[in-house]
Amino acid sequence: MQIQDLPYPDPGVPDVRSGPRFLWWLGRNQLGGQLKALAWGLLHFLSVCGLPFCVGLAVQAVVERSGARLALTGGLLLLCGAGIALGDVMLHRAAVTNWITASARVQQLLARRTAHLGSALTRRVAAGEVVAVSTGDVEKIGWFVEAVSRVSAAAVTVVAVCVGLVVYEPSLGVLVAVGVPVLALAVLPLLPRATRRADVQREKAGRATELASDTVAGLRVLRGIGGEELFLDRYREASQEVRTAAVRSARMWSLIAAVQVLLPGLLMIAVVWRGVQLAHEGRITVGELVAVYSSIMLLTYPLQHFQEIAMAYSFSRPSARRAARVLSLRRAMDSTGSREAGTPTGDLHDPRTGLLAPAGRFTAVVCGDPDAAGLLAERLGGHPAEKSASVLLGGVPLDDLPLGSARTAVLVQDKDPVLLSGSLRDLFDVPASGKVSAEEALAAAQCGDVLDALAQGSAHAGDPMDARITERGRSLSGGQRQRLALARSLLTDPEVLVLDEPTSAVDSHTEARIAAGVREVRAGRTTVVFTSSPLLLDRADQVVLVHEGKVAAVGPHRELVRGEPRYRAVVTRESDDETPASHDVLTAPEEIEESA
Repeated sequence: MQIQDLPYPDPGVPDVRSGPRFLWWLGRNQLGGQLKALAWGLLHFLSVCGLPFCVGLAVQAVVERSGARLALTGGLLLLCGAGIALGDVMLHRAAVTNWITASARVQQLLARRTAHLGSALTRRVAAGEVVAVSTGDVEKIGWFVEAVSRVSAAAVTVVAVCVGLVVYEPSLGVLVAVGVPVLALAVLPLLPRATRRADVQREKAGRATELASDTVAGLRVLRGIGGEELFLDRYREASQEVRTAAVRSARMWSLIAAVQVLLPGLLMIAVVWRGVQLAHEGRITVGELVAVYSSIMLLTYPLQHFQEIAMAYSFSRPSARRAARVLSLRRAMDSTGSREAGTPTGDLHDPRTGLLAPAGRFTAVVCGDPDAAGLLAERLGGHPAEKSASVLLGGVPLDDLPLGSARTAVLVQDKDPVLLSGSLRDLFDVPASGKVSAEEALAAAQCGDVLDALAQGSAHAGDPMDARITERGRSLSGGQRQRLALARSLLTDPEVLVLDEPTSAVDSHTEARIAAGVREVRAGRTTVVFTSSPLLLDRADQVVLVHEGKVAAVGPHRELVRGEPRYRAVVTRESDDETPASHDVLTAPEEIEESA
């Protein structure tokens, strides 16, 4: 796989049983790139380690006054230089390619899992953790894959040089062959503590990221209630904890680096001391001593990669564990579907609660518990939080349909819809039936003032549809974001549209017009709205009261207000004794429409 070939047609099925298993799976899928990096790495490292032998031959040629051998040595030096340059360039190219393609594979897997889980993801994993996994953790995992590309070639080179030294000069080669493995393994006792400190640092950094993400997402609300300083103090405290943990982790890695400088130095001293003795005794030549000494000096170059792989693994292991945790998440009713792809039509029925939304009708659902309403809305869309009897659409269980078909048939808009950054035209670039135009959807959702505000904020945009929307629509008010999201859902025009509190952030006059617009645009389509607003309830063909997880009453809004105390308590927010409120609820829609 080359960078220009990305994205992968199929990133594969990852092994998510643990972080190390996920890294091993990722490495096996990068085998071709790793072998290519190994080949170029061997050319580079062996060329580097061939320099000492060339230097030793050159010194011995000078001592023996052999011009032919000196010329031959010069040719070998040129050959090593060419190998070093070519090998280094191609090794870097192959290693970075492995990094990018591995990161791209992980990002594709995360994107697919996020799309598959939908809103269930943020209920089971904090939004900050998802951000950390898809950004910093992906980079750490890619770093480990890239480090493997280098360390494999370094390890083979070290073994080859040790064997070569034993053959070239057994007296010193044995000493080097024994000392080099000690150098490579000496840091192993320090790695567990360094890994634990790195884990603590990553954990605290993840918490700080979550806190920052949640604070930014709720900044408008925090400013409204004067809670900025409180959350700012919390973030300062979290960031200081990250700094302290990073310093403790850096101390451990500096100790490992110091050990890897000290031990090679001691080995060189031992080799030089022994080599001088052998040269004094006439058992080795000066050229051989120079070659062995230079080899040890250059061996520190590939040995440095052992420290890099240890550090990369320590940082990537918790990252891989978090990625594996997200990738291991499954929907409560996770299946590929036993039926062929298609969009069924008919009544929407939930066997668990007894809710029935007739085909082509506008059904309003009232729940006393907002959280229960959100869970029921998701279950109607085929996204249950726990295993239960499947929702039926026209008698067909949604769980029996492929996930794509189920999501095409039933669209759920939750109470906090997300607006991605880009132009308004991009926002409305969604799968749609074509029966509802963007202009009709915007008009039904009462987005005229939103278009004006966007046009004023983007003076260069001649068409309001080209106006830019900031990330998550933070430049818009809550009501403006809500109306744009509603217009997007209306444009999609699904067979069944489920709306969870679609007008909770707008004023009553706008809400009355939205209720009329939604009813007009969705005429002949099945619409289910979770709300307690009398303005929407009065527009519904039928209202369903869900109490303690079961349907308790069904009927028109006005009849339920008069005859169902539990319904009246939820809608009017008043007790049974406060009957004047019932009259207000009955007359409010007409009065608001007349004034509008």
